[in-house]
Amino acid sequence: MYDVLIIGGGPAGMAAAIYAARYKLKTAIISKMMGGAMTEANIIENYPGYLKITGLELATKMREQVENLKVPIIEEEVIRAEHLQGHFRINQKHESKYLVLALGTERTKLNVMNEDRYIGRGLSYCATCDAPFFKDKVVGVVGGRNSAVMAAELLTNYAKKVYVIYRGESLQAQPLQVERLLKNPKVKPIYACCVTHLEGEKMLSSVKLDTGAELELEGLFVEIGSTPSTVIARELGVKLDEQGYIIVDQKQRTNKEHIYAAGDITTNSAKWRQIIMACAEGSLAARSIYEAKKDAD
Repeated sequence: MYDVLIIGGGPAGMAAAIYAARYKLKTAIISKMMGGAMTEANIIENYPGYLKITGLELATKMREQVENLKVPIIEEEVIRAEHLQGHFRINQKHESKYLVLALGTERTKLNVMNEDRYIGRGLSYCATCDAPFFKDKVVGVVGGRNSAVMAAELLTNYAKKVYVIYRGESLQAQPLQVERLLKNPKVKPIYACCVTHLEGEKMLSSVKLDTGAELELEGLFVEIGSTPSTVIARELGVKLDEQGYIIVDQKQRTNKEHIYAAGDITTNSAKWRQIIMACAEGSLAARSIYEAKKDAD
């Protein structure tokens, strides 16, 4: 029986684990993949303490800190969550008195015909994972916000040409990132359009746009946002907003007693998805649990 089980191994989950362990709460993290969306960031320049660091490096450092505090990391997918009398049971074997839901979000797909056919055959949702496979090739990035600009910037290190395909009239990422990207001669933005078709026999070879244009591409990276991972939250009866984000108060409490939430999955972070915000919410959730447990004892 743990004091706290944290579902999710991104920055919110790891920050919650670090603080909970320092409060001497018996804690464990359950996560299929540690690091979360943070691992997909090519370069991070706005996290205090580092002038420049990759997302994977930062995730590794956070995990090392969690492990140094002897917090068990249970690497498995959460497929069942039960709220029993006075405690919780996860996957029918892990039990705790409190839960922190740091579930993160899932990548949004294009929702075009035969999309799944090209996954791993030129279509990718993770530039950090797949960019090296596109050396000296022509690629496209769909999207115009921070994640799309970061993906395009990373791809310029490998590809010979990078199209940025965005439905808006201008890129909506941080101004300095946009300015730097558009100065790169490898980059060509295409505004006010959407991808409607993926073409190619065994591998992706081109995409069609709703303007009627067709682009010959060997790779396409989809960076059009994400949706909250709500299956477990719904199973536990946690209240969500209209967009599916977990509603929390100023102490990261949900509507269900002893269930807290932190990170991109919450209404507090939904509009401003930053690693530092996720860490703050994770640490606050741990502090709130510590206070609640102390009062109960």
